[in-house]
Amino acid sequence: MTDETTGSGGGGTPAGGGDGGGGDGAGTIVGMQLLDEMQTSYMEYAMSVIISRALPDARDGLKPVHRRTLYAMNEVGAVPGSRYKKCAAFVGEVLKEYHPHSDVAVYDALVRMAQPFSLRYPLVDGQGNFGSIDGDRPAAMRYTEARLAPIAAELLGDIDKDTVDFVPNYNNEGREPVVMPSRIPNLLLNGASGIAVGMTTNIPPHNLRELAAAVSHLLEQPEATTEDLLQFVKGPDFPTGGKIMGTAGIKDAYGKGRGRLVVLARHTFEEAPNGRERIIIDELPYGVNKANLVAKIAELVGERELEGIADLRDESDRSGMRIVIELKRDARPYTVLNNLYKRTALRQTFGAIMLAIVDQRPVVLSLKQALEVFIEHRREVILRRTRFELAKAQDRAHILEGLKICLDQLDEVIQTIRAAADTDAARRSLQERFGFSERQAQAILELTLRRLTALERQRIDDEYEATIKTIAYLESILASDQKVRSLIAQDMAELSKKYGDERRTEISPDEFTELSAEDLIPKEEVVVTLTHRGYAKRQVSRTFRAQQRGGVGLRGAKPTSGQDAPSGVREDDYAEHLVSTHTHASLLFFTQSGRVFQLRVHELPERDRTARGIPVNNLIEISKDERITAVFVRPESVDGTARYMLMVTRKGAIKKTRTQEYASVRRNGLIAMNLQEGDELLWVAPTSGEDDIILASQLGKAIRFPESEVRSMGRDTQGVRGMRLGKGDNIAGMAVARPGADLLVLTERGFGKRTPVSDYPVHHRGGQGVFTLKVTERVGRLATLRVTADPEEEILLISSQGMALRTKTGSISLIGRQTQGVIVMRMAADDQITAVAPVGVDLVE
Repeated sequence: MTDETTGSGGGGTPAGGGDGGGGDGAGTIVGMQLLDEMQTSYMEYAMSVIISRALPDARDGLKPVHRRTLYAMNEVGAVPGSRYKKCAAFVGEVLKEYHPHSDVAVYDALVRMAQPFSLRYPLVDGQGNFGSIDGDRPAAMRYTEARLAPIAAELLGDIDKDTVDFVPNYNNEGREPVVMPSRIPNLLLNGASGIAVGMTTNIPPHNLRELAAAVSHLLEQPEATTEDLLQFVKGPDFPTGGKIMGTAGIKDAYGKGRGRLVVLARHTFEEAPNGRERIIIDELPYGVNKANLVAKIAELVGERELEGIADLRDESDRSGMRIVIELKRDARPYTVLNNLYKRTALRQTFGAIMLAIVDQRPVVLSLKQALEVFIEHRREVILRRTRFELAKAQDRAHILEGLKICLDQLDEVIQTIRAAADTDAARRSLQERFGFSERQAQAILELTLRRLTALERQRIDDEYEATIKTIAYLESILASDQKVRSLIAQDMAELSKKYGDERRTEISPDEFTELSAEDLIPKEEVVVTLTHRGYAKRQVSRTFRAQQRGGVGLRGAKPTSGQDAPSGVREDDYAEHLVSTHTHASLLFFTQSGRVFQLRVHELPERDRTARGIPVNNLIEISKDERITAVFVRPESVDGTARYMLMVTRKGAIKKTRTQEYASVRRNGLIAMNLQEGDELLWVAPTSGEDDIILASQLGKAIRFPESEVRSMGRDTQGVRGMRLGKGDNIAGMAVARPGADLLVLTERGFGKRTPVSDYPVHHRGGQGVFTLKVTERVGRLATLRVTADPEEEILLISSQGMALRTKTGSISLIGRQTQGVIVMRMAADDQITAVAPVGVDLVE
């Protein structure tokens, strides 16, 4: 539908027809599309915001409000070295002459230009409370005073020499500069940020010495690339310091105009008098509010989302920033620090967008383009300044030439002047008789008697010669682009020497990677238990203290009747699998159906001994009819000792597969082994491909054979026969033989013994084996086995009733194969051994 506006007077006169019923002829009503009007009006509004408010000019790096504020301060005489003046006076002058908007916007702009934590090189020298990095608001403008900072004079220098264009102010009663002459590359020097309609800019600040060097290089080598300029401009240099991680974001920002910079706080470690470790934060990422940061850390500590912090203090003073984070005695400093980077503003992402106004339109600039715009602006300023100074010098030379002629013919000149009736007549007479111009004649009439002395005559001659030389020099500049470039380079060298300082922001060559949950978990030895009913948990290994052989163990997950005690396990549940590992390892869970799943150890919940954990099917996607029968620590690297995964089933089938095939296990699992009907996968171990394998049965038989007799197969295969079993017998365990080691066997009733591996002869795969334990009703069937070589090695035993015993293998008797063994762990009548795992010797309390 077309929306048109029509006249309502005179009985509905059409648009543009008449004056609306005999009115006073106020104007013509024009019909137009509403969509067209909205598009036109909005575009005009958007461009006004972009050009006149939100985005900086690429030439001087200033937005209109900043430019007007600096110009107003300069006009009222608040120059470097002058006395301070009230900020309210500057705000009033800006509003009155140049910027008829909110006084808040003007004062905020002035305050920001005075804050050393906002601008790398502050343009305003403030006196009073101008806010703080803690987010404190500045005092009211009637209390604060200011003047231009010395470096601001470099922005305004030569502005009175026709170096830039001026335009009428908002009420046509004055004039204001379109841009500053700016000797400094302020766009990059102090950066800029702003949000316009549909676009935003976020230019980081830089170091003056680096920018000056880059400008000089670009003047000498106009064809230089961004890579060349990166030799000089290392990266952003924030006023608050910090550390930029990696150079990829910097290269993107300088090459494409957009880049993502990861900035970290700077920290050091120190030891407190009480011996505790401290993290000292002395520099923050750009724009971070220190008070809010400290409050956030305190909040996270209070909510127990940050562990290991004992005390937090802000000891910042006039000498610098100092946030003290005191750690608990058992805290790991780097773990705490990683947590702080993960959860607080100690790590910030600076999204660089090099957007600025070039030729009255917004443009995303590369580093080279930004410097080229500045160089071109300086070239224009120098040429305009030179033309201005040349015109003045030529005008002065013209006057001096007239004075020289006058002095050479002084008597005639005086006689001519004395004969004239008035000043106008004298001027005309001088012009007619001596050929002076009007300006020369006027200068002669204004000549004082003291200028007629011989000394003054010599000074006029000297000034004339100097002026002629100045004219020649200025003309040479206008005639040589190389001289213009040389002047810009001289300016850069002078500015670098006068205002340059050392870089504050460190740039690390290491790229920052997002911290994973594993990065925030301390790497510590743990014991993982999995019950028969599928409840999993992890415990710190030091929870279990070492005991002597024959102890009754510590209470683990206590079995309960039904659901009376949710923290325990049911009567029909018991700890079936136990693995000693560390929190950064990966566990492979094998099910009786031959499938495999993967889970990181730190993803398991940490619980105490009496807790049952959580259902493992909440962590991995196993089906209801599956149960986990083997838990194995996936090798962190494929080396000579872990080239294969060896699997054994209850009925004696064996198979090996290359470890690489389990490097990436999907969440819903993979097929590890195909099984015959009625068989189950129960044991898994890493092998080198050249080991000897020992299989033992529940009725006390064991067979040793070379692994080489089991060929490597893919995952989706059945395997071959490993041991021939008698009626009613099943495999009780599998182990990898090691020279000089012992085979430790344990029965259901807690009996055990060690027998040298050398006592077991090497047979071929598929045999019945030899006796390894005399099975009786008193000792029970063979429950598990393990190869051990170090008498100081500690093992952890867990029973079906949740009892746990930690003991050294050396405390278990070393006896022959055809014996019953000795009591290792005393068992209750209805209890039996279900799992055994090694524990590191360094974890003994």
